[in-house]
Amino acid sequence: MPQDRIKIERAILSVSDKSKLRELAEALRKSGVTMYSTGGTEKYLREQGFEVFSVSDLTHFPEIMDGRVKTLHPAVHGGLLFRRDLETHVTQAKENNISSIDLLVLNLYPFEETVSRKDASEEEIIENIDIGGPAMLRSAGKNFESVALLSAPTQYDNFIRELNDLSGTTTLALRKRLATEAFEHVAKYDRAIADFFSGNSSQTGQLRYGENPHQQASVSGNRIGELYHQLWGKELSYNNYLDASASLELIAEFLDHPLPVVGIIKHTNPCGIAEGSTDLDAFERAFATDTESPFGGIIVTTRPFSGALAARVNEFFSEVIVAPSYDDEALAILKKKKDRRLITYSPEILREEASGGQVLRSILGGTLTQERDTKLMQNDEFVSVTGRSLSDVEKRGLLFSWKVVKHVKSNAIVYVKQSGEHFSTVGIGCGQTSRVASSRIAVANAARFGHNLQGTLVASDAFFPFADGLLEAADAGAVAVIQPGGSVRDEEVIQAAKDRNISLILTGMRHFKH
Repeated sequence: MPQDRIKIERAILSVSDKSKLRELAEALRKSGVTMYSTGGTEKYLREQGFEVFSVSDLTHFPEIMDGRVKTLHPAVHGGLLFRRDLETHVTQAKENNISSIDLLVLNLYPFEETVSRKDASEEEIIENIDIGGPAMLRSAGKNFESVALLSAPTQYDNFIRELNDLSGTTTLALRKRLATEAFEHVAKYDRAIADFFSGNSSQTGQLRYGENPHQQASVSGNRIGELYHQLWGKELSYNNYLDASASLELIAEFLDHPLPVVGIIKHTNPCGIAEGSTDLDAFERAFATDTESPFGGIIVTTRPFSGALAARVNEFFSEVIVAPSYDDEALAILKKKKDRRLITYSPEILREEASGGQVLRSILGGTLTQERDTKLMQNDEFVSVTGRSLSDVEKRGLLFSWKVVKHVKSNAIVYVKQSGEHFSTVGIGCGQTSRVASSRIAVANAARFGHNLQGTLVASDAFFPFADGLLEAADAGAVAVIQPGGSVRDEEVIQAAKDRNISLILTGMRHFKH
């Protein structure tokens, strides 16, 4: 049976990221731990006033070949790997002057950060492939019953707390958890190296912080630099990437639209989207949906950003602008505000990325995976179940609303109206726990921003469970509604639509977005 509590007497510390290292070393010193180290870590600890020995004092062998060979030695791996509960291992360790290593503190050379730098040479990237580090992590992880290992500064606080509470010992449960995290770290590291050699290198970069300043964050992906090419402004934040991604997923629905389309996004939700004769015309229609929310939001277009639109947008602060390109006049205007981020995207790459693939989402304890929501009924498939026929114009407007509602957080309700020859959103209700509440919010917002909802077309991302949501739309002036159907009360909803002479399309397909 493995021993639960293991006393830490000797430790090897070798890290590229020295965050919180001083606090950890102080805790080890207070516990009487003998510390061994290498290279820059050894130099740093000595400068901080700690007594530390070189790993060469363990191996009796110098670091050679510019540090490529320093820890690949039986004194190191034997000290990490030998089983304390096997007499033969203990005897062989003594015969070969191998001392136990009870703690390994190690994070790997910054390969992913180096490969993501545009100015990094191949030689520099190769030199940041860690050899001894992964080998030591694997040795310590394999022998977790006797050895603790720390592979990231984020683990230090919990470790120090246990070390202090348990008089310089660690528990088996903690050691096994740390081993698991180390093996995951090594697997991710090796994947990045393999991607580099295969030419499928995933770009990774640290962000200033996550959704909030107290959260650490990073971004990685094989096509980050292609899909989010930044022309101007401060570096993109975690929230900027989330909103930019949401804007691109929305605008991907309209890449082949015959007219310019402009969308405005706030907190990953569309707050206005419209088509127009020009990009400025489309923007004005989208902006009119909600003239408050766009401030500090994201603007996304299907066409090159014009100088005329830039002059209009420059009247207020939009944090990020996303377009396939910008004309010279637009750039000259938009670059006057340093806090604004300008991004270009490739329509070809966006079309490819949005056409399929997997969507990953982390949850406590694991990861969810699903196919991207790419299916969409076309307007030639729209047939009303109420007897009221649909004009071709109404079908086109319903398709417009159906494309938008896919990208609005559930519960989602979208009102669309034609003005002249062009469609735009005029009311959006999102993210409510009640579908009728979303309907009421959409109607209330439309009224607040001066929109008459007579003759509007309405989309709902999921079925109306009762007739009340549809009646809300009818009372507001809607003439047609598109929704999945599938409620046990469908007949009640259909009858309500017939009573109000509303066209009702049942798609048999929902578009939840959580």
